[in-house]
Amino acid sequence: MTTALTEISANKCFGGRQLRYSHRSNACNCEMTFAIFLPVQAEAGPVPLLYWLSGLTCTDENFVTKAGAQQFAAEHGIAVVAPDTSPRGEGVPDDPEGAYDFGLGAGFYVNATQAPWSAHYHMYDYVVQELPGVVNENFPVDPERQSIFGHSMGGHGALTIALGNPGRFRSVSAFAPIVAPTQVPWGHKALGGYLGPDRELWKTHDACELIAKAEERLPLLVDQGGGDQFLEEQLKPELFKQACEANGYPLTLRMQPGYDHSYFFMASFMKDHFAHHAAALKG
Repeated sequence: MTTALTEISANKCFGGRQLRYSHRSNACNCEMTFAIFLPVQAEAGPVPLLYWLSGLTCTDENFVTKAGAQQFAAEHGIAVVAPDTSPRGEGVPDDPEGAYDFGLGAGFYVNATQAPWSAHYHMYDYVVQELPGVVNENFPVDPERQSIFGHSMGGHGALTIALGNPGRFRSVSAFAPIVAPTQVPWGHKALGGYLGPDRELWKTHDACELIAKAEERLPLLVDQGGGDQFLEEQLKPELFKQACEANGYPLTLRMQPGYDHSYFFMASFMKDHFAHHAAALKG
């Protein structure tokens, strides 16, 4: 049965259409929102698809309005889907202290096992299973040609989902990803809160841990701003570089001097990421 979608907005953009929808999510037990850009090529038949996962505090709208992605998606004929970063709505719990790094806007792309989060916070299942089903049912996209990328918390999500689901994606990339959540404060709070104290379970959502078990070698690009205010405490790209080298996983890691953690950084190199994915999605 096709999932019922409610259109929130529709705008013509670079010859294609930038669309926004809501739908009832069984995974998250609430209404969820996502955005999708369909290039003009989708009018002639199914096009490849790129998933974008956003970072802490974001919704689906940040990427759509700030990244400048549509022009490159239109150029390469790629559809782009951007889901929200957490469940929302009446009854969905938030961080008790209202902190930005847990709760609403901070789902961390895991399936929560701890109350009260376990009633709604199943972003892993939403991104890996439910949302692709909705998109494949309702839009002219090719399920055999899909890739994934993201920023910060979403970079963590993109890397762990790509590494944990072999055969699903053609390529993966990230801007300033949280590559070792088991070793940094953001990860300790999120994984501890959603998953509980079992640190072995945390490792299943840590890109540095998953790289050792990777069953395939996807084209992998990471851009990191050298002026990022979270670089030393939360991001630690050197740990991911070490893990890739130790396990023979080809990685292109680019340190970009002077760039911070914002969408100004991402917009500056978005063209390169689309070229990276377009090369893998051809054919």
